[in-house]
Amino acid sequence: MSFETIVLDVKDGIATVTLNQPEKRNAMSVQMGEEFLRAVGSLRDREDLRVMVLTGAGRAFCAGGSLDMIQAKSAGSHDDNKATMVSFYRRFLSVLDLPFPTIASINGYAIGAGLCFALACDVRLAAEDARMGMNFVRLGLHPGMGATYLLPRLVGTARACELFFTGELVDGREAARVGLVNRAVPAGELAEETSRVATRIAMNAPVAVRGVKQGVYRGFNSTLEEVFDYESSEQAKCFETADFAEGVSAMIEKREPRFTGR
Repeated sequence: MSFETIVLDVKDGIATVTLNQPEKRNAMSVQMGEEFLRAVGSLRDREDLRVMVLTGAGRAFCAGGSLDMIQAKSAGSHDDNKATMVSFYRRFLSVLDLPFPTIASINGYAIGAGLCFALACDVRLAAEDARMGMNFVRLGLHPGMGATYLLPRLVGTARACELFFTGELVDGREAARVGLVNRAVPAGELAEETSRVATRIAMNAPVAVRGVKQGVYRGFNSTLEEVFDYESSEQAKCFETADFAEGVSAMIEKREPRFTGR
């Protein structure tokens, strides 16, 4: 499968998608969205995959929506613009459809919709000097890409409001302090740290990990009794797997488990 705006690499159960328009700071275009949607479609049902990493080529993770595309909307009708923007969101937010964990490795600028793209991943790791922000209002634009849903759930209402209302950028250190990213490391160590986390996830039992991912997000809209029902069902499923038997044996034998996904 060939792409022009992204690069897809799969190795040892880890898929890496690199936004590959460095001369444009990996700005999001319709073409990039369509290619990302195809990439997700090719990965979604692969049982050999354990985790996906999303990152950017060059000095930026993703600088947000293409300015040319945004400017063109001023000539469109309200209904047409609304429909095209929803379609645009869904292409990139297809990352939410992946059943295995996803990691955003934020190597540089993650601005506006580009930051939303990272927020849609399960885990975020950043370079200390990366720059992140919700600059929508500085363009005279309401946030999109699920921003008003995703950001308050990560950093709380007050901090989200400040980021939205001011449009100011924060660096990786501040992003880690407020919970926007899991942690920040020196830029030269980001690739290694991302690989470490991805590999650690990939080493765990995939049936259990996928179930945990689903359970975490189901829990936002579930009662405690509904959570009990889901968790007990998933545990019953895991009890029947060879990976569970392997995990118990490895613990008793004081060794690392070798999980196969069965």
